[in-house]
Parts: sequence; C-alpha cells; structure tokens
Amino acid sequence: MDISYTIIENDRDTEPVFSREQIADFLKSHLDQYGDTRSAILKCIAYAYGDSPGQDGFILVAHEENNILGTVIINKTNMSGYIPENILVYIAVHHKTRGKGVGKELMRRVIDRAEGDIALHVEPDNPAKFLYEKFGFTNKYLEMRLQKQKD
Repeated sequence: MDISYTIIENDRDTEPVFSREQIADFLKSHLDQYGDTRSAILKCIAYAYGDSPGQDGFILVAHEENNILGTVIINKTNMSGYIPENILVYIAVHHKTRGKGVGKELMRRVIDRAEGDIALHVEPDNPAKFLYEKFGFTNKYLEMRLQKQKD
C-alpha cells in the first residue's frame, strides 16, 4: 500500500486534492457511532479553513491516489495560555485499513504539525482511546455540558 499524507489549510488559494464534500462524506461514513451529522462536519471543515474571522486550523488526509484512507480535522482555538491551542475534532480511518498503522501515522503527523497543545473528546467506549493514550493524551478533566432547549 502506497499511502500519501496531504495537509489542507484552505480551499481558497488552490484547488485541494479532496473537496469539503469528499472529506465530509468520508467522515460521515467512517466515524461510525461516534460521528456527527454531515452539516456539523462541514461546519468543522469551514472552521478549519478559516471561513470566518478568528477561525483557523487544518486537515490531514491519508490517501492512496484519489481514495481517502483516513483524515483528521484540527481546529485552532486561538485561546493560547489558558486552554489548548488546538482541538482534534475528527479522526477516522477507512474500515479496510484499520489496524494497519494509518491512524497511528495520522496522529504522529498531526502532533508534529500542530503548534501548541491539543485537546480532544473521546467516548469512554471508543477503541481509539487507547491510541490517544499511547501518544500521551490524558484525561485531566471531566467534561460537563449543559444543552439548552432550542425554541
């Protein structure tokens, strides 16, 4: 398997190898029960590409020619000094390449590329939790959320 890894910072300067829609469709398909809606994934991509002021980040795609094998989306928080500078929002690996080191290589490259600390959220039963722990991620806090009723 000849895997390439491509960083995409935006789609304004040049036409990226993979479109927003291709990346969103891949994530929607391969995040399994840990995924979000396609529209939420597209909002995350828009944030990573800096569509609005104060937004920034990047996407790393593992691929074999034009076939996506894995991807990671990093959003920059712009809150350096009091929370991590980066949030790893999504990471997924194609079902056919799981267990072959693609996820590990995506993590290694994202950690090398990101400037500052990285936070991520993971469900307790997600098998990827063990990969994150191998890279040194720890569970320092208990996350609590208040979901307000929408009118």
